Amino acid sequence: MKIMSNEQLVVSYRDALKTGKEKEWIKILKDEIQRRGLRPFKNQ
Repeated sequence: MKIMSNEQLVVSYRDALKTGKEKEWIKILKDEIQRRGLRPFKNQ
């Protein structure tokens, strides 16, 4: 996986969810977000 800042990671995850394609990529991004302890959406 390409090295991303926290902001880039969250934006990539949101974009992947919007398109709904590449389920494996969504899973990889979600796992990395959880590992870093980030919250991709404000209300979560």
